[in-house]
Amino acid sequence: MVEETGTVIRIDGTMARVLVPRKTACEGCSSDGACESTQEGMEIEASNPVHAREGQRVRVLMAPQEYLKGAVLAYGLPLVFFIAGAMVGKELGEEHVPELNSDLVAAITGFSSLILSFAGVGLWLRKYKSKSDYKPVIEEIIH
Repeated sequence: MVEETGTVIRIDGTMARVLVPRKTACEGCSSDGACESTQEGMEIEASNPVHAREGQRVRVLMAPQEYLKGAVLAYGLPLVFFIAGAMVGKELGEEHVPELNSDLVAAITGFSSLILSFAGVGLWLRKYKSKSDYKPVIEEIIH
């Protein structure tokens, strides 16, 4: 389990928004814009079974396998679709559209596949985000 310590900044029913200090790893991360981050830290939404209140310091646990699954889906799957689309487009271009450059057809089908995969990942993330089983959990209140 990945463990972080942060401060509860907002409560919304059984969920809490927790401000976790930025780590040096965040500064070099290629997906820096994907997180809800500020100069003070990164805001995460966590399940709040311990009924923490705003302003309290808490320990948050996150399942690393869920992050790995998310990274593979968000980055790996679109890459696979892009490469597969380009390969299929190259073959289709050579066989069925000889008047066009097959590299152009490969680029069009590759980028089209990439865009479609991002749309699919976006739909999956919408469903995934709604499940509280996959969210970080506030484990304890730190005094």
